[in-house]
Amino acid sequence: MITASNVALSYGKRVIFQDVNIKFTPGNCYGLIGANGAGKSTFLKILAGLLEPDQGQISKGPRERIAVLSQDQFAFDEHTVFNTVIMGHKKLYKVMAEREALYAKADFNDEDGIRSGELEAKFGELNGYEAEAEAAVLLNGLGIPEEMRQKKMKELDGSDKVRVLLAQALFGNPDILLLDEPTNQLDLKTINWLEYFLSRFQNTVIIVSHDRHFLNQVCTHMADIDYGKIQTYVGNYDFWYQASQLRFHQKETESKKAKAKAEELKEFIQRFSSNASKAKQATSRKKLLEKLTLEDMPVSSRKYPYIVFNPNRPCGDIILEIDGLSKEIDGVTMFKDLSLTVNKGDKIAFVGSNSLAKTTLFQILAGEMEPDEGSFRWGITISSDYFPKENNAYFRNEELDLIGWLRQFGAAKEHESFFRGFLGKMLFSGEEATKKTSVLSGGERVRCMLSKLMLSGANVLILDEPTNHLDLESITSLNNALSAFQEVVLFASHDHQFVSTVANRIIEITESGIIDVMMDFDEYLAMREESLDNETPAEQASADSPLTFVPAAQQSSPAAAHQ
Repeated sequence: MITASNVALSYGKRVIFQDVNIKFTPGNCYGLIGANGAGKSTFLKILAGLLEPDQGQISKGPRERIAVLSQDQFAFDEHTVFNTVIMGHKKLYKVMAEREALYAKADFNDEDGIRSGELEAKFGELNGYEAEAEAAVLLNGLGIPEEMRQKKMKELDGSDKVRVLLAQALFGNPDILLLDEPTNQLDLKTINWLEYFLSRFQNTVIIVSHDRHFLNQVCTHMADIDYGKIQTYVGNYDFWYQASQLRFHQKETESKKAKAKAEELKEFIQRFSSNASKAKQATSRKKLLEKLTLEDMPVSSRKYPYIVFNPNRPCGDIILEIDGLSKEIDGVTMFKDLSLTVNKGDKIAFVGSNSLAKTTLFQILAGEMEPDEGSFRWGITISSDYFPKENNAYFRNEELDLIGWLRQFGAAKEHESFFRGFLGKMLFSGEEATKKTSVLSGGERVRCMLSKLMLSGANVLILDEPTNHLDLESITSLNNALSAFQEVVLFASHDHQFVSTVANRIIEITESGIIDVMMDFDEYLAMREESLDNETPAEQASADSPLTFVPAAQQSSPAAAHQ
């Protein structure tokens, strides 16, 4: 159990939160939510003892151990993967290191023997004899194969480092587990494993995440940072959303009633205070007015951008035909002989473990990269626009303000107010629209890119991981906008709920070809799990298979890829 008592924190005049009193109890998983800048990660640091609040205190049991998901990918570069995981339990790692050093001594004496006995006892108390097996289970579940476990962390790429650091946090059954965006850079298979792990975890878990499906799957409570307070709700994210909306509307109704009552009393007092026959009633109403408490509705830190994609024209019958596309990068095949036809109304989620393959395909379709072989053809009615995973190339001129930045992408002759309108929808109102691109955060850059997308009037949208860096409110707005869009969407995302509510067609890019199905994402996952159970890709392509598996050799006909 961990408790915050009267905790407050401010940065200058800006109050992050104040008078926070909250208790996190064992057996529960808390989702810590709030708008960008509300203080979620900051509060986790306070709970972990990495940051001191202005006032108040954090308390936990005297023998309880806190584990934190490290955000520093370079902190353990000189350590092996295995040792990095064990270092999640500092006391055990210290005993293990001393034990290994002692047994490595050439002149092992009686004093060393006595010390070794003490260390063995401590090692056993800390479950050291099970440490290697536990670390192996965690690393395997998180997709780190055995051959990587004696490599140094500096030899790993960023995605694998994140997985090892997550294993480090989970290791050793911590009493209190603090996870800040644990699903970042994880594929869906690994996220599912993590969901299962946390659902069986018996101690206290506090999570910051922008993945709504993940929060729904693992959380028993939501801790909502808003209005400078932290309010706890029983239930998962969807339950919190419904309860918080109900609470807001109730408060809004109460406020309106109180103000209406006050106006009624004021009007009576003003009309009859000088009337002798009504003076007593007027005095009585004055007392009622004095007792009436009028509270202004608190201003929420949550802001939902207004996202809507209006195509300049509808798509014609021919959208996109891809014929035999192949591409290698640094000697690694991204896809080979890829063929498919995109049809009217398609909202295609491209899935699969190789995120670079999806990005490469999108870059080719957007004209940013040439294929090694094959071709593709857009219909004559089609105008497409591309939302890339990495947007640095779009922000190289750091001296531009946001109005000038957006003006680059069309309608250059329009008045400044035209561009302010697009930016205002994305929460850049007033002076915010004149800030320099050099000072933008990751989330603000994404909102700029969405403004560009809205400005384009495209009838085919290509989006590569568009929810990265966005808060839950912005993700919800984008989710709703794409669900309402009547034309064609091609996209990739690791956000389960985003994919399941937008896509009506799933294409998985595999090493052997593509799997192409017309169904929603949850149906696809259930069917894929059933089909892949002890089957090879060739067996999945059999007549009895519920999936359409299209081997590379058979992809020359776009119709074969779309059944």
